[in-house]
Amino acid sequence: MVDTLQRYAPNENLRRDEAAWRARNIEWHFAEVQLDLANAADRNATSFTSITTLNFSSREPVTFIDFIHESVAEVLVNGTAIDVDSAVLDARIYLDNLRTDAPNTVKITGQAIYSRSGEGLHRFVDPQDGETYLYTQFEPSEARRVFACFEQPDLKTSYRFTLTGRADWHLASNQPIVDEVVNEDGTKTVACSPTPKISSYITAVLAGPYHVVRGEHVQKLADGEELAIEMAATCRASLAEHFDGEEIIKLTSQGLGYFHELFDYPYPWGKYDSAFVPEYNLGAMENPGLVTFTERYVFTSHATEGQYEQRGNTLMHEMAHMWFGDLVTMKWWDDLWLKESFADYIGTLANDEATDFTTAWTTFAARRKAWAYVADQMPTTHPIVADIPDLLAADQNFDGITYAKGASVLKQLAAFVGADAFRDAARAYFRKHAYGNTSLDDFLEALEAASGRDMGQWADAWLKTSGVPKLHVQYDTDESGTITSASLIQSGTDPVTAAPIARPHVLSVGAYELDSGKLQRTDSVQVELAGEQVALDFLIGRKVPDLLLPNDGDETYALIEFDPVSRTTLLGHLSGLTDSLPRATCWASLWDAVRSATLDAQSYVQAILDHAHAVTDAGVFGVLTDQLATSIAKYVAPELRAGLRQQAAATLTGWLNEFEAGSDQQTTTARTLVRLARSGVAPEVLDAFLGEQPNAYQVTVDEQLLWGSYIALSAAGRLDDAAEARMHEAAKANPTSVAQNSVRTALAARPDLQAKDTAFDTVLMARDEQGELSNDALSATALGFTLGSAALLAPFEERYWAAILPVFETMGMEFATRVIEGLYPGHQDLQGSIEQNKALATATTWLERHEGAPAALKRILLEERAELQRSLQAQAYSRASR
Repeated sequence: MVDTLQRYAPNENLRRDEAAWRARNIEWHFAEVQLDLANAADRNATSFTSITTLNFSSREPVTFIDFIHESVAEVLVNGTAIDVDSAVLDARIYLDNLRTDAPNTVKITGQAIYSRSGEGLHRFVDPQDGETYLYTQFEPSEARRVFACFEQPDLKTSYRFTLTGRADWHLASNQPIVDEVVNEDGTKTVACSPTPKISSYITAVLAGPYHVVRGEHVQKLADGEELAIEMAATCRASLAEHFDGEEIIKLTSQGLGYFHELFDYPYPWGKYDSAFVPEYNLGAMENPGLVTFTERYVFTSHATEGQYEQRGNTLMHEMAHMWFGDLVTMKWWDDLWLKESFADYIGTLANDEATDFTTAWTTFAARRKAWAYVADQMPTTHPIVADIPDLLAADQNFDGITYAKGASVLKQLAAFVGADAFRDAARAYFRKHAYGNTSLDDFLEALEAASGRDMGQWADAWLKTSGVPKLHVQYDTDESGTITSASLIQSGTDPVTAAPIARPHVLSVGAYELDSGKLQRTDSVQVELAGEQVALDFLIGRKVPDLLLPNDGDETYALIEFDPVSRTTLLGHLSGLTDSLPRATCWASLWDAVRSATLDAQSYVQAILDHAHAVTDAGVFGVLTDQLATSIAKYVAPELRAGLRQQAAATLTGWLNEFEAGSDQQTTTARTLVRLARSGVAPEVLDAFLGEQPNAYQVTVDEQLLWGSYIALSAAGRLDDAAEARMHEAAKANPTSVAQNSVRTALAARPDLQAKDTAFDTVLMARDEQGELSNDALSATALGFTLGSAALLAPFEERYWAAILPVFETMGMEFATRVIEGLYPGHQDLQGSIEQNKALATATTWLERHEGAPAALKRILLEERAELQRSLQAQAYSRASR
């Protein structure tokens, strides 16, 4: 609790108790924000003018306002200027002598900083046409980098944005433009209508010569009124030829219709813009009225059905946020799951039911839940309802637990209480808490009223504990092989409390028989598992099925430990399992067995080579080919890798001819081959892709494949002077951001010490010969650095450990994370025992010697060390199993 307002520096890391103190004392009435972005195209301009007027009531005569700035010129409190030097301390402006009997008006004029990290107001110069593009990204606490505000989710207000920019620019914010003036200096100023009450982190600004596609969604509401929503889809002008804006408009309209029906609450934010922006740190952000997306969803290369499905899923995820997160917002970041878990679950539901992407849940099982399983087995795992003491902790909680585990648990919740009860609870929740802030108890109250069930035990078991439950079928047989008893067993331990995991599950258990190479489902029985085990009477009196699959319908969140018969069946006949959802569940559990060192990686690689070609779901096929390359690089014993890479390269080269030319499977196979070729295999494939076209494999060499091939050529040590000249010529001929960053990766990937030294220093300083790196340029360079042998990279380990603490203390969170993760000396080859591994021992020693290091930094390192240890354990199991 904050009893008195204390001034200290640095003060960017707002604590939960400080936020609670301010929320008790402040009622924020409105904010007016004026941003002058007219100088953005001037490369020498580091900042822009930001003027904010805040009107609020205060129960105390003192408070503080958040503003990360280059400078503050003036602070007016109720019309009177106060001393800036005494009021402004780092990221805060401290105010004294506020009125407590009437509202206060505070006007703050300053210079805010253009960003290169993707935080705040990001500035990007298009390498193709030299145009400048701006967009904002504020979650969880970066609005204060652009304008002065109360930067916490439970202090909502109405914002009115006024923007000045070049006259030919597209200027936009959360609400429609209601006034526009062309100024004498060739700029224009637009005023937007006030927003409804929202949190600062979901305000947004867009500025630049964006290409715009427009549309409208019209829908009859339940009361008979007609709702018309203006829509826009935008991208950089140089990407317009690749932009399927009409498809974005169509998907948006489909989603709005679906959510209006599901939630029975009209879309409350007026317009709906979807802006695809460069160098974006996230997949997307749910700013009401102006949703921002990574422009990786503007496909300049062949996009598979899986990529389109993923884009659709992201679009629906953000749309779900218009209600879960924007209309009703968590009070503090402890309950981040109240928006992200819901959006991940309901977004996938909408993608499945409102669009043509009929395999959305299959991809969720293969990709999203795999992310959750990884995060939940880390030493940094946490309950879905997390303990978030400050903003640094909040920034790191956008993880697989908050998103994908939470979504999986909500899918189980819908099975537990029924889909209708879940829907009715959401509707009541929105009606009661619209434009307000909530916590876990508020949603449980709505759920209990809709379902008639006491949700306290369910919430304690699922939302307040950690770890992954494991399910397996245990059975006994007589001498003839007939099952005499069978049970579904739940096991696992909460890694935080060490208590056994005993969560309630409603799920189905499937039995399959092998017939003419096909795995045919003979039974799928729904059971309710309330504790450690439940009897499976339907199996008694029959022969042991070829496959027993708990969670047959992927209803719950759990890993499957297969009985020996089922595992043998799967490894030999996975291509015979034709139902996509259980097939994805089986692949996911086998993959976790590899990562958990209970299945040798070479057997999993062989299963992929034997069976993945039969997978027709583009999203799952992409996951499997990625796991193929990762298994060989990280989990197979080092001495087995060369042979497996050659085998994989030969098999995938055969697939190139087997799959239809230009198909998703052929495209994905070619991209995976190029990734494998970084180690020197399949040189003839690289030569074909980089040679005269069309090539012998009838593969279309698009932008992604072209640059992947150059990166592989360099990593394999084959980028000679002539090839490097051709690479630079290709980048000059089509100077896209993809090309520029790929050149960075390729140059850093060269297997020589000088190239690695240059790349290492470039990443550490976040600068190259051209100046400050952007977020994407930094990561591209770091990627190239890591494409090298353990022996080549070993000399940099000591320098890494000496640098990481200064990096974390001097860089912003986004850059620091990219540097520390990007250069981490992990995934080294196992030599001798795991305990003797130098990279693992050094990480352990550093953490022991730096107990007082920032918690956010230690979390990054703990997770990197855990992944390294898991890799080494899998390598040891692989070696022992050969």
